[in-house]
Amino acid sequence: MLQPLIFTLITLAAFGVAARQYWRVYRNIKLGKPKKINDRKGARWRNVLLIAFGQKKMFKKPVPALLHLFIYTAFLVTQIELIEILIDGFTGHHRFFAGKIGWLYPLVINTIELLSVGAFAATIAFLARRNLLKVPRFHKPEMAGWPTLDANLILFGEILLLIGIFTMNGADAVLQGLEPDHYPETGPLLISDRLGSALFGGLSVGTLAFLERFGWWLHILMVYAFLNYLPISKHLHILLAFPNTWYARLEPKGKLAHMPEVEKEVRSMMDPEAAFDEGAAEEELPVFGAADIMHLNWKHLLDAYTCTECGRCTAACPANITGKKLSPRHIVMAVRDRAEEVGKKLESGDPQFIREDLRGEGVALTPENFDDGRNLFDYIEREEIHACTTCNACVEACPVLINPLDIIIELRRYEILTEASGPSEWLPLFNSIENSGSAWAMSQDRDQWTREE
Repeated sequence: MLQPLIFTLITLAAFGVAARQYWRVYRNIKLGKPKKINDRKGARWRNVLLIAFGQKKMFKKPVPALLHLFIYTAFLVTQIELIEILIDGFTGHHRFFAGKIGWLYPLVINTIELLSVGAFAATIAFLARRNLLKVPRFHKPEMAGWPTLDANLILFGEILLLIGIFTMNGADAVLQGLEPDHYPETGPLLISDRLGSALFGGLSVGTLAFLERFGWWLHILMVYAFLNYLPISKHLHILLAFPNTWYARLEPKGKLAHMPEVEKEVRSMMDPEAAFDEGAAEEELPVFGAADIMHLNWKHLLDAYTCTECGRCTAACPANITGKKLSPRHIVMAVRDRAEEVGKKLESGDPQFIREDLRGEGVALTPENFDDGRNLFDYIEREEIHACTTCNACVEACPVLINPLDIIIELRRYEILTEASGPSEWLPLFNSIENSGSAWAMSQDRDQWTREE
């Protein structure tokens, strides 16, 4: 009974550490401003089924879509066998469901094995695309260092996972003929029966038992490694793609998000009593747009954590294609990196990150009083957001309905409306609109023609 004890301890540790990491991701996403998204539930569920489950947008490029489908379906179906592994691990049984569900058991195992072969081929192809063929969208500046290593690590991890599956099943298939009392009949296995005989035939029972346990432990330990690796990896999209597609914007792509602060200012301008409201004068000036993650809403941050870093948005961006600095993928990745930075500093509780005018004895660090002297413009160059043509090509290209344009617009709004800054060629336009209500600098009032006789 030593194995169930060890398995239980490892499982509790793996899930305990993972729970803390996923809570940190949730906490970081909640640093964004509140936003209520609960309308048109039918359309939202359709997005989840077609985009997240059905991989609809992936199939605009059939070859990588088919390769991704092998890995995706293998991941989903393998979770059925994982249930059995967990039961075996906790109870000390061997293949708990074998012989209990009849023909369904070999059907499930064979399906997993066939999909796993496809997943193995797809993994090799993806490694070749990234490292040998060097597909351009995988080698943009923002992919240097960790993003590239991250992509390769998960692919090598998948290979180890598959080695575990076939070592376990192959050795077990041979042992079923040698030790039927200890290794229950699984039914015919299309791959493992042949693979086991070819690789492990003629080995002693002790060696086969070791290989079977080695494959079993390798498989479950890689599952636990993935569980804890996902929160620090782009592969978190495996989980977050589903809520992200549900909460995705349903408005037409060209429609800009509403700005309540601007509406409030315009109403105060048109209502003299509201404009000179003494209570309003005591309020802090509103922040137009976004300079940091706390100015974005939580859906923007969910987008950032859902990003697959596939680069389809950047590959479709006309500004990037023509050599400009803008990369929509980099914008989204920068938001996630800044959220991680803020989250770690908040977790530290260090009072040096409290806004200077709010510091005092007994004052704790909170998201409301946080200020480390940095913001998103330390991650994103202004030249990038100026290059955007707002064509929505990046929005259309994203396979999980991320909207990089929303973030770019919020950054632009902050620069123009809050900082009164921006590219020199833009400012005359804005000043003219503010002063005369016209895009063109005119010496006459815009409504002068109505007063002419």
